[in-house]
Amino acid sequence: MKSNNKLFIAIVAGLILGVALGGLVHYQYTESADGFAKNIKLLGTIFIRMVQMIIAPLVFSTLVVGIAKMGDMKMVGRVGGKAMIWFITASLMSLLLGMVLVNWIEPGKNTSISMADVKPADDLVNNTHSFSLEQFVTHVVPKSIFEALATNEILQIVIFSILFGIALSSLGKVAEPVIKVLDTLAHAILKMVGYIMWVAPVGVFGAVAGAVAIYGFDIWKLYANYLAAFAFGILCLWIVLLGVGYLVLGNRLWPLLKRLASPLLIAFSTTSSEAVFPKLTEELERFGCDPKIVSFTLPLGYSFNLDGSMMYMTFASLFIAQVYGIDMPLEKQILMLLVLMLTSKGIAGVPRASLIVVVATCAMFGIPPEGIALILPIDHFCDMARSMTNVLGNALATSAVDKWEAKNN
Repeated sequence: MKSNNKLFIAIVAGLILGVALGGLVHYQYTESADGFAKNIKLLGTIFIRMVQMIIAPLVFSTLVVGIAKMGDMKMVGRVGGKAMIWFITASLMSLLLGMVLVNWIEPGKNTSISMADVKPADDLVNNTHSFSLEQFVTHVVPKSIFEALATNEILQIVIFSILFGIALSSLGKVAEPVIKVLDTLAHAILKMVGYIMWVAPVGVFGAVAGAVAIYGFDIWKLYANYLAAFAFGILCLWIVLLGVGYLVLGNRLWPLLKRLASPLLIAFSTTSSEAVFPKLTEELERFGCDPKIVSFTLPLGYSFNLDGSMMYMTFASLFIAQVYGIDMPLEKQILMLLVLMLTSKGIAGVPRASLIVVVATCAMFGIPPEGIALILPIDHFCDMARSMTNVLGNALATSAVDKWEAKNN
């Protein structure tokens, strides 16, 4: 824990220094802010790329070994069933919470925000085709495991790994050498996690300094209603998640949250829940979760259980409708919720996927998709909160499934 505390302190220091340096550049050296941000963000990019480098082999090796070691295919089905029940319930709850709050608070009503410039939204509007039914199916089912590994397509890797793990399990002793090699690979990669995580403070420093240099501190005043309402929504979602977590885990929830301190802060600072996947795997195992359960449930969660992103999707879609004065009756909102439930699955690892889903949904329900330009300037800060919430949701889901499975043994 001493090493973990040192890392946490180093990340906080990187966060504070990043805010200070970014603010200095934004207010004192305005003309060079763009160039500074472009260069300093490379520090964050390096860290995220180092993490992405090990995600594919880690997911593949741990998931295959986890399933193969379970042996009993009934256990695989039982664990998978429990995980999916949690994921579906949590997703519906997050979507519904976003819908209720945006209708209650109405942050998009009576706004004076200008829609003069929608060019920043052009790339997102043009990419809505990526969430058609055809693209969804081709995104989920891999045509090549090597292509999936090369592009970090987590859901595709998960599907192949599950089938491969089941196949190895059915071979019995013949498969033991392969399982042993993959088990060694998994442990070696987890060892690499410890090295890479010490680059996190530098990555956080670069990511935050770049964002503040561009937007300055005034970004927190801009769209105050939207940010305040979304922050309140995230707080409510955390209360619900932690409440359910306490019902399942009891007092063990508090040691779990201590374990999650560093992963949550990294996700918040880098706006990437993917960046903490290896560290989260390590911390959940240290917390006491069965490595087989972690290696099976966590990758599934990253594909199906993005609680923060789910709440954001209904919130942002209906916010844009409010700004344009478009009436959205309850039955239409419920239909939107169900559509989002389906189209949002398998988006892990897709850059700005939440925004692309929002654009696609807006177009489907007669809301001008160009309205996404309203929230692009502050999306970085919303992404901080939703990335951190995604990590919390997946950690709780994995811990809960581990607790339920332990009762059966």
